Amino acid sequence: MPTLEELLTLETSVWQALLDGDGDSDARLLSQDFLGVYPTGFADRAAHAAQLVDGPTVAWFELHDARVITLTDSAALLVYRADFARPSTTGTPVADAMYISSLWCRRDDCWVNVFSQDTPAASPE
Repeated sequence: MPTLEELLTLETSVWQALLDGDGDSDARLLSQDFLGVYPTGFADRAAHAAQLVDGPTVAWFELHDARVITLTDSAALLVYRADFARPSTTGTPVADAMYISSLWCRRDDCWVNVFSQDTPAASPE
């Protein structure tokens, strides 16, 4: 059964791949049958990694308020808030925030991300 710290390390590695523009590292962390549910639609493993073909999709990130729901010894749901910025053509990163649910499962003696859903955080009033 994974700890919160272990899952955060794995999840941070996904974000680091987005920051580095490293599609190979990103794909290694996702299961073959990965499904992402995003405000823009669905993405499989190939689509998630392909977004990095032109370079990083994240300029910086911070993960907050993480908690874990243990489902079995080999499956756990990590939920958290991500504050991050996307690179822009103007040179000024565009800040954003999402609440994320990320399902990690142990397969072939390795933890992989099987499912992720991003929910946009409401703008503060």
